[in-house]
Amino acid sequence: MNSDASRRRDVTVADVARAAQVSKAQAARALGNYGAVSDDVRVRVLAAAEELDYRPNELARSMNTGKSHTIGVVVGDIENPHFGLATRGITDTAKRSGFNVILINTDEDTGAEIDAVRVLLDKRVDGLIVAPASSVETQHLRRVYESGRPLVLLDRKAPGLDVHTVAVDMEGISHDSTTYLISAGHRRIAFISTLKTVGPYWDGMQLDSSQISDRRDGMKRAFVEAGLEVPDDLIRLNAGDAESIKKITRELLQRPDPATAIIASDGLIGLSVVEAIQELDLSIPQDVSFLMYDDFAWTRLTTPPLTVIAQPVYDMGVAAAEALIRQVEGRKMPAADPAFMAELIRRGSVAAPKAIDVGH
Repeated sequence: MNSDASRRRDVTVADVARAAQVSKAQAARALGNYGAVSDDVRVRVLAAAEELDYRPNELARSMNTGKSHTIGVVVGDIENPHFGLATRGITDTAKRSGFNVILINTDEDTGAEIDAVRVLLDKRVDGLIVAPASSVETQHLRRVYESGRPLVLLDRKAPGLDVHTVAVDMEGISHDSTTYLISAGHRRIAFISTLKTVGPYWDGMQLDSSQISDRRDGMKRAFVEAGLEVPDDLIRLNAGDAESIKKITRELLQRPDPATAIIASDGLIGLSVVEAIQELDLSIPQDVSFLMYDDFAWTRLTTPPLTVIAQPVYDMGVAAAEALIRQVEGRKMPAADPAFMAELIRRGSVAAPKAIDVGH
């Protein structure tokens, strides 16, 4: 065993105190930046700490100060660029404020989320940012709130839980984008989501995710306002990996009364839908129109560029981190949550259905 490496790993406050020729209490105050300590002692202690490659025991420090300068972040799918970008906003903001971030991925599983929250609380994080897998099963989040631990929800709401929430009005943008497709002549509009449910979708089904529930409600309102029948038979949930998404897409496009337009609820679904359309030797938008949530670079590089619903995802991550840090530091919260709006960006992937000439 390398004795130098062992010495570096095992350096304690007492070692630093001996090297600086001060008491352990003086060294602790200088290293922790608290209490009264002379400039001469501080300089000697910090020099000794650097020489010995001293690393503070963060758990011990948190027990002494009540703060770990760490925040926990729980998201459903870090592979999804939506959450990747939001997490970047969180970590950039946390770093500027002197906080570290512990990130846990749950695969949109409520049981995994409950475990993640428990693990983070055991690690004494100062607060939590959670994108809840379920807007219904939130008892574990309620316990966090009732304990007084700072908590911010990201991207999804939890009705009945009075905590700071950073999210976009999905019902409104869903209504607007569906109305856009209807105005282009579409009546058979499909929607694909990864939301896990027991069995296929049916009209009136309670959906666990506020995001997907709001999108469904926005679509429904657009059809009702247009005096049209809602195509509930084209709503597909439980989309999993790429192959299952492609299978769903093929079924939607090859049925006797096929979808003429498809809405993908995120970028990962969007990639697989576009791939399936190409494998069927169909063209966008000549054979099927396409629209997806979130605006990523690749959506502008396809032929044609894709119509998208852009969300200020990075800014939402920044706002979530700022709100949490404000709570951790005991600063006053603003009277109202910041309003984040999504935008429908019209490109080349939407056209009239082949069998419909909207000019007549």
